[in-house]
Amino acid sequence: MMAEGKLKIAVVGVGHLGKEHARVYSQLPNVELVGVVDIDEEQGRAVAKRLGTNFYSSVEELDGKASAVSVVVPTRAHYDVASYFLKRGIPVMLEKPMAGDLKEAMALDELSVKGGTILQVGYIERFNPVFRAVEEYPMVPRFIECHRLSNFNFRAKDIGVVLDLMVHDIDIILHLAKSPVKKVEAVGTRIISDKEDVANARIIFENGCVANVTASRVSFRPMRKIRLFSENVYISLDYEGQEAIIYKKSPKLTLDSLNLEGLDAKSLIDLKDYDFGDLLEVKHIKMENEQEPLKMELESFVDCVLNNSRPTVSGNEGLRALRVATEILRKIEENQRVIAGV
Repeated sequence: MMAEGKLKIAVVGVGHLGKEHARVYSQLPNVELVGVVDIDEEQGRAVAKRLGTNFYSSVEELDGKASAVSVVVPTRAHYDVASYFLKRGIPVMLEKPMAGDLKEAMALDELSVKGGTILQVGYIERFNPVFRAVEEYPMVPRFIECHRLSNFNFRAKDIGVVLDLMVHDIDIILHLAKSPVKKVEAVGTRIISDKEDVANARIIFENGCVANVTASRVSFRPMRKIRLFSENVYISLDYEGQEAIIYKKSPKLTLDSLNLEGLDAKSLIDLKDYDFGDLLEVKHIKMENEQEPLKMELESFVDCVLNNSRPTVSGNEGLRALRVATEILRKIEENQRVIAGV
């Protein structure tokens, strides 16, 4: 459904994040924001008025009006809302996590595949410009370490920190490792809510790659960082600051220069003259004009709909991340039972 060359899009759920989806769509030249839906009429009408669009109180009112939608409702409602549109052949941009449980996520992926309908899952770090810049460097990660810390917000109280925060890094780790998961170990604890607020997981892949990921929503100091160890390359990336430092072996560094066996005293003394910077090539990547990952993500979704192409993060990849997150939650629960002596 096109009008004057524009794709008609609606946003379902315009709370903290959904209103940003609506804002971005209203600014895209090839999109017409035809409406927003929210159970909170006051909030929905306020967003609609600010962006010059229509407010609807139910998804049924969008029938015949939208040709694509963003679904930004609480996780527990993801299946009901997203399936409504997928069953009608309407492409869906679905915020993470894909669903509240694996059964629902599998059903959504099946609807997408069988109906040939685009389903994109909202793993926004894939669109962080600094991550995209780092992706251009060829590497086979052997160890990945992630830290994602934030303060507690009451918007995601229906899920714990694994599905709220850690799942972002799970998606990135799976994307980089490119190998089936062999084993998962995890611990977690409740501090503020009735679900895990701090969690750590160790993911071991069949290709030998190991990932260590920590997430917390009881931190005063936010952090979103990842470190990648690959053959001859080490990368430290800060999503928040949109910058990365890449360390590569310098051509000056050879095995002979590091082989200390058999060197005489003078040769050993000469080694002290090596400057550490001579042994490494260091590149600092900093996005000079900070780019909004959400805008890049939604532009990608619009492009997929217009060109009927595969999303960067498909329903299958969203399901894959949720499957690992579910195993982490199972391991956390198992560990808690051991501690409790149950």
